[in-house]
Amino acid sequence: MALDEGPRSCLLRVRHRLEQDMKPSYIMDHMITDGVLTVDEEEKIRTRDQAAALLELMLRKDNRTYISFYNALIKETYDDLASLLHADLPRTSPTAYKSFPDGYTPYVRTVLSEGGVPQRPVVFVSRPELLNRVREKLYQLQKEPGWVTIFGMAGSGKSVLAAEAARYHSLIEGKCFPGGIHWLSIGQLDKPDLLVKIQSLCFRLEQELDPQLHHRPPNSLDEAKERMRFLMLRRYPRSLLILDDIWDTSVLKAFDIQCRILLTTRNRSLVDSVSGAKYEVEVASGLDEKKGLEILALYTNRKMHGLPEEARSIVKECKGSPLVVSLIGALLKEKPDRWHYYLRQLQQKQFKRIRKSSSYDYDALDQAMAASIEVLPEEHRELYKDFTVLEKDIKVPAKVLSILWDLPIEEVEDILEEFANKSLLFMDTNNKPYLYYLHDLQLDFLIDLHTKIVLQYQQYYRDGHPTSGDEECQYWIRFLTDHMAKANLTQELYSLMFSLDWVTVKSQVMSPAHLINDYIAHGPILDKEFQEFLSLNGHQLEHRPDVVQLALSEPLTSEVYRQARMQALQQSSRGKLFFDWLNKNCVENLSLLVIHPHQGSLYSACFSHDGSKIASCGASKSLKMFKSTSGEKLMELQAHDDEVLCCAFSPDDHLIATCSSDRKVKVNIEEHEEQINHCQFTNTTRRLLLATCSNDKFLNLWNLNKPSSQNTMFGHFEPVNHCCFSPDDAIISTCSNDGTVKLFQTSSANEWQTINVKDLFEGDEEVLVKCSTWTADGKRIACAARNGVWLWDLESNKKMADCSGHLSWVQRLQFSPDGSQLLSCSDDQTVRLWETKKVHTSSSVRLKRDSAVIFSDEEMIVSAADYCNRLQVHDGRKGQLLFQSEEMSSRIRCTCLSRQLSAVAFGQDDGTVQVLEVPSGKLLASLKGHTKTVFHCQFIENGQTLLTSSEDATIRVWSWQSGDCKVLQGHKEQVRCFSLLSNLPTESTLLSWSFDGTVKVWDVKSGQKLQDIDAHRGAILSCHVSPDRSLFTTTSADKTAKLWSVKDGSLLKICSREGKDGMDSLHGGWVTDLHFSPDNSLLVSTGGYIKWWDVERGEALQTFYPKGLALKKIHVSPDFSTFVTVDNIGILYILKRVTP
Repeated sequence: MALDEGPRSCLLRVRHRLEQDMKPSYIMDHMITDGVLTVDEEEKIRTRDQAAALLELMLRKDNRTYISFYNALIKETYDDLASLLHADLPRTSPTAYKSFPDGYTPYVRTVLSEGGVPQRPVVFVSRPELLNRVREKLYQLQKEPGWVTIFGMAGSGKSVLAAEAARYHSLIEGKCFPGGIHWLSIGQLDKPDLLVKIQSLCFRLEQELDPQLHHRPPNSLDEAKERMRFLMLRRYPRSLLILDDIWDTSVLKAFDIQCRILLTTRNRSLVDSVSGAKYEVEVASGLDEKKGLEILALYTNRKMHGLPEEARSIVKECKGSPLVVSLIGALLKEKPDRWHYYLRQLQQKQFKRIRKSSSYDYDALDQAMAASIEVLPEEHRELYKDFTVLEKDIKVPAKVLSILWDLPIEEVEDILEEFANKSLLFMDTNNKPYLYYLHDLQLDFLIDLHTKIVLQYQQYYRDGHPTSGDEECQYWIRFLTDHMAKANLTQELYSLMFSLDWVTVKSQVMSPAHLINDYIAHGPILDKEFQEFLSLNGHQLEHRPDVVQLALSEPLTSEVYRQARMQALQQSSRGKLFFDWLNKNCVENLSLLVIHPHQGSLYSACFSHDGSKIASCGASKSLKMFKSTSGEKLMELQAHDDEVLCCAFSPDDHLIATCSSDRKVKVNIEEHEEQINHCQFTNTTRRLLLATCSNDKFLNLWNLNKPSSQNTMFGHFEPVNHCCFSPDDAIISTCSNDGTVKLFQTSSANEWQTINVKDLFEGDEEVLVKCSTWTADGKRIACAARNGVWLWDLESNKKMADCSGHLSWVQRLQFSPDGSQLLSCSDDQTVRLWETKKVHTSSSVRLKRDSAVIFSDEEMIVSAADYCNRLQVHDGRKGQLLFQSEEMSSRIRCTCLSRQLSAVAFGQDDGTVQVLEVPSGKLLASLKGHTKTVFHCQFIENGQTLLTSSEDATIRVWSWQSGDCKVLQGHKEQVRCFSLLSNLPTESTLLSWSFDGTVKVWDVKSGQKLQDIDAHRGAILSCHVSPDRSLFTTTSADKTAKLWSVKDGSLLKICSREGKDGMDSLHGGWVTDLHFSPDNSLLVSTGGYIKWWDVERGEALQTFYPKGLALKKIHVSPDFSTFVTVDNIGILYILKRVTP
């Protein structure tokens, strides 16, 4: 056959370049090896200009010569010259093997049969990726003799793979192995059996050469080896010898005769004992589900879609092993009604019952597994059995096993390498140090030794749990509880999981979600106290707080509190600070779980329809998915180019739709003219619709099978923030910035009902209704505005209940599928789960942050306004309400108490100051003089004089019983607060500070201004005078804190911290109040949290995390042991220092 026109033209075109650059002698060696050039032709070329002569000869030859020449250039690294020829490489004729698409021609079949290569199994499923890798390695043996090793665990399909790799025409009819392919099954042999094997191979090779020859069989291994060497090198110089199932190095050395060998083994290190080029292919992964089902379908003569439901479970239990799938398939072929029986045997690890005579050397899986272990040294055999402690699919470092076996790490690494070489263990070399793991089938086969690893851990870490965070530490912290549970060490597990030390370590090394998962997984043997504690405080654990202090906020009767109290008493004796929340029993936790998933505001969160997952999205532009039981993150993806405003599951939970400020819904709908705020699927697939709402004030319904909107609903006058289908999809609710929730009929788009949420709020402030959700019976709707949630009865069109707990705007609500839980997310960056039955009652009264406290040895009296604008006076120690006023017409902004007169005063938004008698509530005085909001008030001179400061920039000194008033003027902006510079009744020096950045000192009696200090460039947020009245501190919006001298007003020190690690992150917000201890050694500060400091070292000693944030003020007892404050959701905190 002549050379094609394309290759011929190419040679002529680049002939000059080839003649100049190549060295023909090396090229011709490869071409002779390929059989396209004879030795005689080579000799003739050598007598002339070699390059020109070679090219001239090639022009008279065929396409095979061109291809061989191209390959020779590649092998000799003439890549630039080869690239000139590549475009014109001849294409193999598609008709050459059209009857044999897999290359299994009659000639190939004959050669393999003569060589003893096994036929394909009756049921055969191709594994093309592995097959190609083996053939690629075999092609490497064209150049020189060597070894290709296929290694893997028992039953992984090595032998079938080796036979199939040889079943290919280009390996035999081409230039790789024209001398044929010869198969020899080895197995576990002694020397006499090995001699018989080699004798039979020699006999077969000699018979193929000349059936009339009858040589005497070799009598020894050495003689047999020499006979085999002669035949393979002289008579069959380009043949392949396949050695199946090699176990021993001594056996392999008998075949070290410089020929081409493909071998299968479980021990990859065997070839280290022989010489020559070496290549290897690991059979590490098993069959995927589709391949496994295909095998079962072929065995049982069914279509894949016609297999029973047990088929997928059987394939899953077979763990990808071709052997096990084939064993089960063969059994089912004879007993087609035993699908459930064989599935149960697999699930119960009854490997001995899974047996079937076949071509495989072992009748059952347990025999195949045991054979691998039996070849180990006895001492290593016992160590290998310890691998039962490993969790499935989990990789562990050698250090873990070093502790388990009590051996040096170096010795353990050597043992693990031996196991890996014998395919008894897998090694992940992508990590440093290496990680090790077992195949699921190997793990199932081993016996249970969980107790041993727990005892070894307790011995090794008797002084405390590991905290390094490396691979070894993470393994112990993650799986120790599982080992205890599997070892039935119930008491040890109970003690561990009810240990605050364990909570602290695991939350730091892993995450709070892993902790919560443990309590859920082992729930049957534990009570729920710790799980509830972690579910509600897991988002705080991310800040690495003092877990003991956190646990002191738990109920007095809980085990969590009991342990925390005990540890606090022990540690406080060594000087550590802890604070007990005395009135915590007055506060009920409605939340079940709090998650902090995103940086920035959360705009949407929703349940999957099966209730197992929660999806959330927000300002971070991402979509995240979590377990609803623990908050463990399952998925995260960057969903849009702008803020993601909503997410919704499809009815089958297979899809999630998202919409964004980028005007896109990720179901490829882009029809609104403005930002799309929400999207929602119907609840059933009967008629699948997607609803979207937008700032364009419209609600659109989309049929996903049609390109345009199905319906548009009108009615709102402001942007529509949210839409939600009723459980039966008949009604859709919408929420808008116009302060209403509207209900539309889905089929007709007619407005059905309107709920005026804005009527629940006083004043003219704008009410933006952010979202709504339906109860499962479709009779009630929960909706959110600002940071509150309201439950509305549709039949009566009245509010049933309200609840609060979020610190900022609530953006989304959704009931769980069974209605037992309510999901909410907020701008406070948290997702909360609520118990519905608790939400369905009216919320308890909440206090505002403006409060006053009187401390004494016998009592602690607290006054504050509630959210109904009533003044309340409480006995803080007993938790009793002593007095509650009528609802006031103007908002109460400050309050103070007089012990001597049993009176309480309060200032209001309209500038009025009132004084009431306690507990009768009798009005003693109504003082009018301020023109704007009164921010602070305080009794002095045994209650005879009342001081007030206001937004009108003045301070007033009232003789309140007579109504006389003195005005202190000098500040240019609002005076938020002031402080007396003496506790003596006769002293009347006053220090005031203002948003104008100044501090002023006044003589109260004369009204004279004594000092005027220009303190800050920004507004002063807080000021505190030291107990000895010699110093005062100021904090400001200019991000500085300053220390001043009271005597002369001189600046002593400036404290400033810039950047994200500054005071904002330390306090969760601005620092709003400060107090020194009497000896000036300690300092308490408030912001988002309460923090206690060592003044000399500047170190934080303790942090208290309130339920809410934005603490405005803290009241401190004279002995610095009791602290009182109110957070922004109205919870009163009375904290008492723990002392031994």
